[in-house]
Amino acid sequence: MQVPLTEFGVTFAADDQAVVASRREPAAPNLPDMVRALREALESPLHFPPLRRAILPDDQIAIVVDDRLPQAGALVVAILNYVTDIGVAPDAITLISAHGSAQAWVDDLPDSLQDVRTEIHDPTDRKRLAYVASTRKGRRIYLNRTLMDAGQTIFLGGCRYDPLLGHADAASLLFPNLGEADALKDADRHFSAETPCDGPWPLRQEADEVAWLIGVPFLVHAIDGAGNGVAHVIAGTLDKTAECRKLLDARWRIVFPRLAHTAIVTVGGDPVRQDFEELARAALCGSRVVEPGGRVVVLSRANPTLGDGAMLMRETENPAVAERRIQERRPADRIAARMWLEAARRANLYLLSELPEETAEEMFATPLQKAGQAQRLIDAASSCLWIEEANKSLAVLSD
Repeated sequence: MQVPLTEFGVTFAADDQAVVASRREPAAPNLPDMVRALREALESPLHFPPLRRAILPDDQIAIVVDDRLPQAGALVVAILNYVTDIGVAPDAITLISAHGSAQAWVDDLPDSLQDVRTEIHDPTDRKRLAYVASTRKGRRIYLNRTLMDAGQTIFLGGCRYDPLLGHADAASLLFPNLGEADALKDADRHFSAETPCDGPWPLRQEADEVAWLIGVPFLVHAIDGAGNGVAHVIAGTLDKTAECRKLLDARWRIVFPRLAHTAIVTVGGDPVRQDFEELARAALCGSRVVEPGGRVVVLSRANPTLGDGAMLMRETENPAVAERRIQERRPADRIAARMWLEAARRANLYLLSELPEETAEEMFATPLQKAGQAQRLIDAASSCLWIEEANKSLAVLSD
């Protein structure tokens, strides 16, 4: 069997009997016109009137933006154009992102939208928080004040698999990301490397409850397509998020009949946008379908800037000690670091990237200089499998 990975300029060969073949639904193609699809979703949301009917020209509008969206700038501009076409003034619109956001998509705003306000949530500033209500379990909920003061709220988020929520989407941008510092800290205890499923994930249940507490926010979900594309754009309210999960699974859930000794996984999307979290997501995806102590070979063209969590790994020779220090110090990239460490605990990691070889070694991985070196690992494996764009995928074993 031959597997071409044109992105890396290689074709791998493996004995047919050694290949663990995957099963998945036919992949949805990328939207040919993402902006048009978004406007159609705003005009025809699921079981909800067109968004324009919910907005008055003198409304204050808050739009919560997910930084990890593919082509975030184009999606944000499309929503802003839709809202201003209704008659809302640009200076009446605020774009809000979670703490730690870079808001790089701001550079894509045209001159006509330069009066739109931007805000990065500060969970430690009590003056910028507003009390909402208490949950059924008694947690007092404080949320971003700009959001709570707005006449209409719109959440623009990606639908993806998540180690805290199980499934993340536009609805989960609200809580705990736009809450107080204590809520963000408490969320870390929900980290799980287990396979996301349809069963209840406690933090996701609480996030949905908080979304209901603020009324009925308008949600716009985007599901990644191949590369830097988008496969689906869905709009609606909270009770329709299940549709988003179905489409996510149809596009990115991959089923294998058994574990393999070696998994070759690639990182998809624009290499410029491939940060450490994307590498960690790919590694964790592959580690779920290899034998204990097997190999996960991560192929990417990224040279990500490493945060404090990655630095803590590099300074520690023992993964368990690194895990403990990361939980204690809570660096901004702590979730990515914990995913990487969990993958390293389950399997031997090999990494092709633009990172220095010494850096890869300090992150408990064996560095590769070129993609073709993975062929030797395939030749030595009793069984192997491939997952392209593993940073977006969910690899599972058949029942």
